[in-house]
Amino acid sequence: MEILPAIDILGGKVVRLAKGDYNAVTVYEDNPLDQAFAFKDQGASWVHIVDLDGARQGSPVNQGIIKEIITATGLKVETGGGIRSLDTMGTLADLGVSRMVIGTKLITDSDFAQMAVERFGDLICAGVDALDGMVAIEGWRQDSGISASELVKELGDWGICHLVYTDISRDGMQTGIDSAAYVRIARSAGFAVIASGGISTLDDLRNLGDLGEEMIEGAIIGRALYEGSFTVKQAVSMARTMC
Repeated sequence: MEILPAIDILGGKVVRLAKGDYNAVTVYEDNPLDQAFAFKDQGASWVHIVDLDGARQGSPVNQGIIKEIITATGLKVETGGGIRSLDTMGTLADLGVSRMVIGTKLITDSDFAQMAVERFGDLICAGVDALDGMVAIEGWRQDSGISASELVKELGDWGICHLVYTDISRDGMQTGIDSAAYVRIARSAGFAVIASGGISTLDDLRNLGDLGEEMIEGAIIGRALYEGSFTVKQAVSMARTMC
């Protein structure tokens, strides 16, 4: 199970939102590069970077910061937020990102998603963000009216084999995970998912790991790390013991 510490960037700073609400922002670090180095020093090999400015504006804003993190730290970067054109994806690929998360465009333009997979292959990761089982788009500000389970059934047909599934109601809230939801989504997709939202304790990570590699590819952890509930070092150590 991969451990992906989250670095959410808004206004050039590392923040966390509560349930994706841009009016409920907590700033944790002024310099995203310093935060990336801190995670690397604790044993992280991945970071999950969300360009919150990009998600809100519709195109990435913080590409310079992403490039700096990749170049300076050597960490693998999975990134999302405002990725809605092939040109943008080409730019991110040239920066050296390891995965690009497509969210809104999965819903609004399935032809685009399929073209993206044809061009960028394994760099593509679907980002499915759901509230009460329904997919939210446009930086979580709109209800798409589409069931998450129904959407992920199509991903394999498109050639997508990576999926970040975020439970919006739990994101940034440290309320624990809904294991059954991840199992349901993984079974619908036909491949393992990357869990996001609500991970608050090492027991949550252990419960995810217990679901098995066929269900869980990785875990994105945010506020629990920033609030000191546990460390990246502890999370990575646990994940290794569950391999």
